[in-house]
Amino acid sequence: MWHSLRVRLWLALALVGVVAIGVVAYFANRGTRLVVGNFVAGDLERDRQRIAVLLQAEGAPGDPQQIQGQVETLGQAFGMGILLVDPAGLAVAASDPALVGIAVPGPMVSAAAPFTLTIARAPAPVSLFVSALPITGAPPDVIWQAAVPIEAPSRGVMFTAPLDPVLSSINHSFFVAAGAALAVAAVMSWGLTRRIVGPVEALTTAARQLEKGDRTQRVRVASGDEIGQLAQAFNAMAEGLTRSEQLRRQMVSDVAHELRTPLTNIRGHLEAVKDGVLKVGPAWIESMYEEAMLLNRLVDDLQELALAESGQLKLALQPVAVREVVEKALAAVGPQLASNGLAARVEMPPHLPPVRADPERIGQVLRNLLTNACAHTPRGGEIVVSAEVVGSSIEIRIRDTGEGLAPRHLPNVFERFYRADSSRSRASGGAGLGLAIVRQLVEAHGGRVSVESEGVGQGATFSFTLPTAMC
Repeated sequence: MWHSLRVRLWLALALVGVVAIGVVAYFANRGTRLVVGNFVAGDLERDRQRIAVLLQAEGAPGDPQQIQGQVETLGQAFGMGILLVDPAGLAVAASDPALVGIAVPGPMVSAAAPFTLTIARAPAPVSLFVSALPITGAPPDVIWQAAVPIEAPSRGVMFTAPLDPVLSSINHSFFVAAGAALAVAAVMSWGLTRRIVGPVEALTTAARQLEKGDRTQRVRVASGDEIGQLAQAFNAMAEGLTRSEQLRRQMVSDVAHELRTPLTNIRGHLEAVKDGVLKVGPAWIESMYEEAMLLNRLVDDLQELALAESGQLKLALQPVAVREVVEKALAAVGPQLASNGLAARVEMPPHLPPVRADPERIGQVLRNLLTNACAHTPRGGEIVVSAEVVGSSIEIRIRDTGEGLAPRHLPNVFERFYRADSSRSRASGGAGLGLAIVRQLVEAHGGRVSVESEGVGQGATFSFTLPTAMC
């Protein structure tokens, strides 16, 4: 369970939520304490000033009893505790009469802001303290230690304020809200992890089935994000594996078929010679030689294609003049052109830049394409070889006036052993490896190959690109 990506992702999200709420709670508590404290401090300071004004507004009181009565009345009116402390630290008046005459702790006296109040017609500086809590007859140490001392921002007056109940209420509300938010976040994060990990689990299941040989496995692409792109890549990989497997099986079948014909011929002739039915002569030897050459060419083509597909084909790259290599290829297929009654011409600009290529391999590409054009162009037809600059490459085209290709054949003509006309034999149509070799050789040079045809009987144009030598 703990090794599950879904559980670990959910726990990670939950931990992030808990840490975030804890950090917010800490700073919210500090901020709330400061804000509430400043608010209460300002409020009590205003009450202190009002009480001081009210005490002085009565004029010059005659005796401490009259001041005590005023303090008790104001304490009841404001609903708070009031202390008047003389410089000696003794309470001369209090909202609770039991506190008159007690000694107030020193720090409270030293922090007080005194004002002058006439007692018994004698002016004396008196420190006024107010508290949001009623000051009762409890001992002074209990009074001041039981409450939270806050420093007033304006006059430095020390007083007490009941912040703990307020903060406890605020903290309680905050933690209830935080708990509810955490519960909602846990549910949402579980759904999020399910949405994220679900496609990954589906990919894992499909990959395991694919590993067991089930090439039909595909996954549903439900989004366009990275997970969706991974699903698309998996489906593309599965399609590629399926196609590769089909091509492998087809290739084995095609190789067996292509080898069977010359081997059957050789075996039949040898058996006839062995049985004395056929006499060995120059014609028989020539026939056997041709069958052996067919086998040799097929094996060479397969080996060359395998090297090109595996990237092990060595190329001697150098600047090559396009016209020169084209003319050499035309000269090589000249006898075939003449025997088929075909015309060939070259259309190229006079100052075409050279390409960076292996002249032997590009010559092989041109010979394969020209031979293919000769095989599919009827007598009296024409083959045109042209070239032009396209960006940083040279595009070479071989256009014929032959049989052409149906649109359904165009995507597959460069596949191994593919024939647009399945009725053609190796003797009439080749083994179907020439165009596959063309594609691999062109791509090994960093170019691309393509074919165009308007339809059957409209001819075809094979083209390929090569980078210029200046690139």
